[in-house]
Amino acid sequence: MLHLHSLEDLSLQKTWLTIGIFDGVHCGHQEIIRHLTAGAKRANAAALVISFYPHPAAVLGKRKNVKYLSLPDEKAELLEKLGVDVFLEHPFDQEIATLSAKEFMVRIEKRVQLKKMLIGYDFALGKDRQGDAEYLTALGEKSGYAVQTFEPLLSEGAAISSSRVRDALADGHVRDAHHLLGDPCTLCGSVIHGDGRGRKINIPTANIEIKAEKITPKNGVYATWAILQGKKHPAVTNIGIRPTFTPDKERANIETHILGFSKNIYGEELKLELVERLRDEKKFSSVNELLQQIHADIEKAQEILK
Repeated sequence: MLHLHSLEDLSLQKTWLTIGIFDGVHCGHQEIIRHLTAGAKRANAAALVISFYPHPAAVLGKRKNVKYLSLPDEKAELLEKLGVDVFLEHPFDQEIATLSAKEFMVRIEKRVQLKKMLIGYDFALGKDRQGDAEYLTALGEKSGYAVQTFEPLLSEGAAISSSRVRDALADGHVRDAHHLLGDPCTLCGSVIHGDGRGRKINIPTANIEIKAEKITPKNGVYATWAILQGKKHPAVTNIGIRPTFTPDKERANIETHILGFSKNIYGEELKLELVERLRDEKKFSSVNELLQQIHADIEKAQEILK
C-alpha cells in the first residue's frame, strides 16, 4: 500500500474512493472499505482512502485533548490489511476547513480519475458539512462518478461508531471494544526504564511509552498478549499510577509483566493486545499483600489467555 501525506503526491487513473476520519477502523468502517477494495478490484481500479489528521474536531475547537483510537501509522497498517491500494493521510488545518465540498472534490478530481465514491450514512464533507450524501450524489452525476451510501452497521441495536468504542474503553470494557473494532485494542511503544521495583520483588515489568494523543482504557489491571519481535507472549498489564508506590502521579504508567520471560528488551518495540480487565488499581498496605494479588492476577490471566 502507498501511504501519502499530501494531495500533491497523488496521481491515479481509474479510482474508487472513500473519505472519512476512520478512527479505529472499526467494523462499520471495515464494511465500507471491504466494498471499496472488492469493487475496485473487479473494476480494475485503484482503491483510495482519504483520511484527515489532526482530527477536525481538534482543529475547529469542538473537542479538547482529542485522543485517538488509532494513530496515523496504526491506521495505515489496518487499511493495508484490508487491501487498500493508496492511503492519503490528508493534513487538516484552518485552510482546509474553509473549503466547500465542491472545492475539495475539485482538488481530488485534478489528481485522480474518479469513478465511484463510497460514504457512510452520516458522512458530510466541506465547510458547514455541506457535502452530505444528497449533495455529493448530485455533484457526482455532474462530474461523472457514482456515489454509494452505506447504512450503519449495528451491534446490539445501535450503530457501531468510534464514540461507542471510546465509551467502552473509558469503562475498561476492552472485550466490548474488541467486538466493535473487530480487533483487540492495542497499545504500542518502546520499552523504557522504570524504577526497577518489579525486578526487586521478582516480578519484572516492561514499561512502555506511548504517544500522549493515543487513547488508553480505564486504569486497572488487564490480561494481555504482549507481542515482541512478532511473537505473542501471555502477560498481565497494569495501566495506572501504582497507588501503593506513587499515589501522586498524574499520568498513567503502562507496565507489563510478561509471563515466563526475563530477557532485557529495553529500547525494543512492544505491542500489547488488551484481552480482559481483571480489576481496578488499588493501594496495598504492604508489599506482601501486593505480591499475593499479583500472583492471583497472573493465575486469572493464564486462565483467560488459554
